[in-house]
Amino acid sequence: MDIMSIVATVLSVLVILYGIVFTDAGIVWANLKNFVDIPSVIVTIGGTAVALMMSYPLGAWLKIPKHLRIVYFPTKYDPIKYIQQIVDLATEARINGLLSLESKLADTQDVFLKNSMMLVVDAVDPEKVRELLATELEYMDDRHAQDREFYDRGAAFAPAFGMIGTLMGLINLLKQMDDASKVAPAMALALVTTFYGSVLANMLFMPISNKLKIRHEEEYLCKMIVAEGVQSIQAGDNPRFIEEKLTQLLPGSLTRKRSVTRGGEEARSGRT
Repeated sequence: MDIMSIVATVLSVLVILYGIVFTDAGIVWANLKNFVDIPSVIVTIGGTAVALMMSYPLGAWLKIPKHLRIVYFPTKYDPIKYIQQIVDLATEARINGLLSLESKLADTQDVFLKNSMMLVVDAVDPEKVRELLATELEYMDDRHAQDREFYDRGAAFAPAFGMIGTLMGLINLLKQMDDASKVAPAMALALVTTFYGSVLANMLFMPISNKLKIRHEEEYLCKMIVAEGVQSIQAGDNPRFIEEKLTQLLPGSLTRKRSVTRGGEEARSGRT
């Protein structure tokens, strides 16, 4: 569970409600009705949905529940654990040979790691292994980018349809300029669609796209560690060298975390 995403979603709703109902006179719940307009909802949300339907196939829509699970209940990718797993496999291969890895991979949950290592166990040519792993990473990068594009387009369409709704409201407003009592309410109503479009873009589509990008980077880093580690094991590199090589792929914060963890482990080992 991603606590930050859940808290941010709740706070975003509270912030909007606060801005609507809080006045100098206190909390005025009646203000909520000023922001409820069915035609504006249809123009903004409906228009955005129709534009996305025209732009993307049904498959893109069917992925929305999956993407929401990734945002709120993501799979945890810990690159430090992946490095340790690769080092353990390298040690096993160095002591007992590559064929001994098959039994160790039986309980591995990560499909990419398992399939990649099986290529090595099956003695596939190193150049072909490199090409296959590079292709897999490239394909994943492209696939995730296409998924994020759906929400990026939504973030562009929503304000546009909000402006369309505003223009429609202003046109109707100009038709009744002769009645001054109707001008202010009509103007407020015309701006509601812009409000809807801005909320959709900045509190829904863009945050989802950004969070999916972060999730992608976490997964990509771990798979890159696997790809580099598998090729190093196939090349017969020393486990210690593989560990240092893979550690160089970590961002600074994770490198420091790994250093602290290793320092603690060495200290406990020394006391033992």
